[in-house]
Amino acid sequence: MKRIEVEQRTILIGLAGSYGYGLNRPDSDFDYRGVFIAPKSYYLGFDRIEQKDTGWDESGIFPFLDGNKDTVIYELRKILQLLAGANPNVLELLWLNNYPFLSAVGQHLINHKQLFLSKKVKHTYTGYAFAQIKKMETHRKWLLKPPQKKPIPSDFAIEDEAPLSKDELNAFLEYLYNLIRGRIEFLEEAEQLYQLLTADIDFKGVLKQYTLPDETLEYTQKLTNSRKDFIRLLQKSQSYQIALREWKAYLSWQENRNPARAEMERKSGFDLKHGMHCIRLLRSGVEILRQGEVIVDRRIAGDVEDLKAILKGEYSYEQVMKIAEDLVAEMEIVYEQSALPHKPDLEQINELCMELVEMQNW
Repeated sequence: MKRIEVEQRTILIGLAGSYGYGLNRPDSDFDYRGVFIAPKSYYLGFDRIEQKDTGWDESGIFPFLDGNKDTVIYELRKILQLLAGANPNVLELLWLNNYPFLSAVGQHLINHKQLFLSKKVKHTYTGYAFAQIKKMETHRKWLLKPPQKKPIPSDFAIEDEAPLSKDELNAFLEYLYNLIRGRIEFLEEAEQLYQLLTADIDFKGVLKQYTLPDETLEYTQKLTNSRKDFIRLLQKSQSYQIALREWKAYLSWQENRNPARAEMERKSGFDLKHGMHCIRLLRSGVEILRQGEVIVDRRIAGDVEDLKAILKGEYSYEQVMKIAEDLVAEMEIVYEQSALPHKPDLEQINELCMELVEMQNW
């Protein structure tokens, strides 16, 4: 869809990112997030769209979006799915302080924001925080002990045959995932395990991101009816592809990182921005579980100066990791005490979806 078509059906646009958190500096970018309701053909026909994140140099209705590359406007059903899944980047959209555009339909969505709060936030907010930690640790490793050369197959004892390609690996791991899921799908006592594999965590992503451990190889071989030498090649190929992916990421990181941010990273020994976002996410998760609301603006939460101190390098890597460790422990406690439901009411969210579409009208 063209920009103007999306904007004509937009119900809200919020100013997110550093401005939403109260952490903006004079050179900060403007991050806009919004919601639109698609035309009839996208609900009843073959047309499909999930979000509009490019094309802001086209002509449009809202001048503040002109040429802005940090703008995403989500289609209603897509964002309701993300909200129901307690996605941290999306959940905060309904709790912002600044909406450059807000229609009556958008206000109706915001009025029902409590529908989307559940104990799922423990898993999503810690998951997103751990992703920041992973980036921190990766960058720290590159700073302290940068890789010296591009990996080659022989580094992983792949000598006489070619390693499996990325597509071949993904195809086999997709097959393995479906087999594992199929094994437990109809076992009543395994219902929670099935939910864990298919909804609560991205188990398929875990399979594709990490090398199969030695202790799983025999079971994998039997489950997939594969040859032992193939399973070994699979494991070696995974290790090779992961190392190759990290090498490419390292080169991209070196080439594209912001010079000022790189200098701060060099001085402090870790990526300060990732460290700050890790702590912000964990604190937000604790607040939601304890208070039943999302406090986006950290000036209101009361820790904006503390987060700025992390960004300035006033905390060491070890101190940031200790704060994160304490917050994870606190999250476990407030999770048990929280009055939030374990999961959102999907029937009510579905009803809300239909209400909003009818309010916007075709």
